[in-house]
Amino acid sequence: MGTAEVQGAIWGARAEDFAEINEPAWRPVFDAALSRAGVGRGTRHLDIGCGAGGALVASRALGAAVAGLDASESLVALARRRLPAARIEIGEMEALPFAEETWDVATFINSLQFAGDPVRALAEARRVTRRGGTVLVVIWGRREDCAMLRVTLPAILALLPALAPGGAPPRVWAEPGVIEDAMREAGLQPAGAGEFDGALSFPDSETATRAVLSASARAIAYAGVEAVSAAVRGTLPAVANPDGSITWGNRFRWVKATRS
Repeated sequence: MGTAEVQGAIWGARAEDFAEINEPAWRPVFDAALSRAGVGRGTRHLDIGCGAGGALVASRALGAAVAGLDASESLVALARRRLPAARIEIGEMEALPFAEETWDVATFINSLQFAGDPVRALAEARRVTRRGGTVLVVIWGRREDCAMLRVTLPAILALLPALAPGGAPPRVWAEPGVIEDAMREAGLQPAGAGEFDGALSFPDSETATRAVLSASARAIAYAGVEAVSAAVRGTLPAVANPDGSITWGNRFRWVKATRS
């Protein structure tokens, strides 16, 4: 059912760089997501696909009681180090190791699309969220609105073998109504949706390259780190600022549901 073993290897291969370089750049995205989910003092917040705990650190700063789940042992180890009082579990989104109606808010921040069965993952989020609580999904926006997807990701994907034809077409999560339909299939009632800007910024090309490499283990395993590094660096002039810093301007789509 799940994909934790595969996804854990992908996201945990360069865990230190992911935690120390990549995740901090996502702080504005985390803050925007938590605001839309209504996280504040006393909120019981579960982040599903929590990585090294970046969103949970932001949530705790708001006064929330936090917990998380991720597929990667190495990222979970870092999250536990950052949040020693929090329960951070390794496992599948489709089989959450938490009791029913435990959390006020459950979030998927750039994680739902990696579930083997996203509807089942949403149903599990519903199960562990209290009645009247919130399930929030944040996903990349349309490709044309996201410099990371439009400029840099294609150069990385070009290094990978083409996918075999056949099978059902994938869900286009950024399109309005797609997340909402999946929520309804999972027994959730959509209660709000929208978009927000979420630029990912780094001080220089070297740091930006390391950040992207920290989430590119599959391409590195197939093509080698030098090839992937070169592919990333080749796209950076398109997103470089006059001072040499790097900024990918992006938009993110969010949808929240109420647990009945």
